[in-house]
Amino acid sequence: MFNSLSDRLTATFKNLRGKGRLSEADVDATVREIRRALLEADVAVPVVREFTAIIKERALGSEVSEALNPGQQVVKIVNEELQNVLGGETRRINLAKSGPTVIMLAGLQGAGKTTLAGKLGKWLTDQGHKPVLVASDLQRPNAVTQLQVVGQRAGVPVFAPEPGATSEFDDPTGDPVAVARDGVAHARAKLYDVVIVDTAGRLGIDEALMRQARDIRNAVNPDEVLFVIDAMVGQDAVNTAKAFDDGVDFTGVVLSKLDGDARGGAALSVRSVTGKPIMFASTGEGVRDFEQFHPDRMASRILDMGDVLTLIEQAEKQWDKTEAERMAKKFTDQEDFTFEDFLAQMQQLRKMGSMKKMLSMMPGAAGMREQLENFDEREIDRVEAIVRSMTPHERVAPKIINGSRRARIARGSGVSVSEVNQLMERFSQAQKMMKRLAQGKGVPGMPGGIPGMGGGAGGGAGKKSKAKKKGAKGSRSGNPAKRAQENAAIASGQKPAAKGSAFGAQQDQPDLESLNLPKGFEKFLGK
Repeated sequence: MFNSLSDRLTATFKNLRGKGRLSEADVDATVREIRRALLEADVAVPVVREFTAIIKERALGSEVSEALNPGQQVVKIVNEELQNVLGGETRRINLAKSGPTVIMLAGLQGAGKTTLAGKLGKWLTDQGHKPVLVASDLQRPNAVTQLQVVGQRAGVPVFAPEPGATSEFDDPTGDPVAVARDGVAHARAKLYDVVIVDTAGRLGIDEALMRQARDIRNAVNPDEVLFVIDAMVGQDAVNTAKAFDDGVDFTGVVLSKLDGDARGGAALSVRSVTGKPIMFASTGEGVRDFEQFHPDRMASRILDMGDVLTLIEQAEKQWDKTEAERMAKKFTDQEDFTFEDFLAQMQQLRKMGSMKKMLSMMPGAAGMREQLENFDEREIDRVEAIVRSMTPHERVAPKIINGSRRARIARGSGVSVSEVNQLMERFSQAQKMMKRLAQGKGVPGMPGGIPGMGGGAGGGAGKKSKAKKKGAKGSRSGNPAKRAQENAAIASGQKPAAKGSAFGAQQDQPDLESLNLPKGFEKFLGK
């Protein structure tokens, strides 16, 4: 969504690197480029004017002139102001203190309200709530059927007493206001704690739409009214948002289609123009492609600083702790990494969603955007097909996979033998690295081992085995005279000198009684 804006801002900040001091001309040039980048991203002109004025004022102030690295300080200022434009702080849903929490969705037709209702229901279910969807859009053809299908995919029940219009030639049946009111009563009776009311939209703003939305709002008295807006609309989103804010007085904004290739001006404009926070964002077509909107994280994405926190949260939600503990124990016990383990790890990654999406959250992802665009998600499917074409014995003992077995695996998975060979080679390298790490020998090419682990490259276990070999031959001393003395003692059946002895062979201990020592003195001799 913000690719072009991110590229322009990143290129602008590169010109500031290495400068020990920023002149007013440097600041003017930087602000000018930021202004152009925002206007190209279709951000509303008043928002651009206010944003760049604040950036210029702060960049010419003492916080930059006195900074050790003025270029980085300007980036910090832009990051902070982007967060302010996007809302400043994360806005949570206001839950009702008693009875079900009522959430009403409003917006133009085609913005994605019905699909988003299912996504929001799924998200709330994952948060431990028990939501129900209410089909109050009775005029759009098959809107009720669509909500039922979306609800089934999301695993969320749907309250739909009226079928609504089934084609564009049918007159709408039923009263949307009554359906919304009955939906809340149904939720209260069935002990659902969240009600999501899907309302009708129009291709354009008209008084009939606003009147119906106001009537539904007055009937159900919602705790939240979420305005769903297509993030690909551009500056026109500002006019639409103003109209809905005046007509319905929504409490929050949801950005849909944030995964599109539009320039992202709506996200940077709506918050500033309406003063209402962006609460959620739809990032794909799946029911799980939905996330809470964090202004600080979105600002980091725009400035190509990544969004590691969201990545960690997704991993925590999808990662199987039992499987992670099993792999950790296997690693500690220095057991071989097998294709069964490899397959299990791949399945864990697949649960987290698109690899492209995950990699795009890493810092500096803009620099490898072309590689990300060319990345084929189906490559993971091909690798999984190759592994599943192996027998259970082959997966745990890959060394037995000879030429004929590789040909059979290639036929079974629908790939070439060379692709099987490449996977086997990569797996062998991964297996060796896992073994080295488990032994504390570190990664090849890196000096020393892993801190806190035994062994290490060239140390620990290796030295012990060499010592055993030397011990088998006799003496271990590097001193020729001492080594000859030790070998002579061994040949005569005597015990060689203890390690660290400065006087060669072990001497016989004197008889303590013959020394006539004072009583109790033997304790000082270690006896």
